[in-house]
Amino acid sequence: MIPSSFPAREEIARLTARMLLEIRAVHFNAAEPFILASGLPSPTYIDCRKLISYPRIRSTLMDFMAVTVMRDAGFEAFDNIAGGETAGIPFAAMVAERLALPMSYVRKKPKGYGRSARIEGAMSEGDRVLLVEDLTTDGGSKLSFVDAIRETGASCAHTAVIFYYGIFPETVPTLEKHGVKLHFLCTWWDVLAEARAQGAFDADTLDEVEAFLTNPRPWQQARKKG
Repeated sequence: MIPSSFPAREEIARLTARMLLEIRAVHFNAAEPFILASGLPSPTYIDCRKLISYPRIRSTLMDFMAVTVMRDAGFEAFDNIAGGETAGIPFAAMVAERLALPMSYVRKKPKGYGRSARIEGAMSEGDRVLLVEDLTTDGGSKLSFVDAIRETGASCAHTAVIFYYGIFPETVPTLEKHGVKLHFLCTWWDVLAEARAQGAFDADTLDEVEAFLTNPRPWQQARKKG
């Protein structure tokens, strides 16, 4: 069903942060930082994949994503919803259901046999495609998915995520340079504000997380091993 209610953007961000905290998808550890895919340390880690196991929360968030892209991109802006392998696939399916649109997904690389396809599902030349993912950090990983979509003759000028780090200034310019607009529900700043309001972590941990969010690159370089 296409959602018909439109909560304020700030309320969507607050409630999304609250839900992520409630299911313990948010992890803060300043004493023993997490190592990200980049190899750099971080006192923060988020696991949006956990959302698929919570029906009420995932349904609410997918309603939020549907109304966000309709409000920001247009009510008739898309012909196809594509999920990025693998975390984006379930969320793309749920958004496609809400918008009554076809769904497809994009492989990270060709599967190496058969058609060696990167696009699975029906995607046609001229389709206006929304790329759905769970999160984005610096935006770089989205570009390969966008290029694969465009190689079919379809267009992809928008990507939507549940969570956007919101701390690396190059993210939006990187995507915009590639002709892609980012839509998101909340950022680390929203999660930090809600965590403080709830007292979800001790004050020292939250202060260290805020220091990281304010100056992430220097924080990482100062704690980088090797």
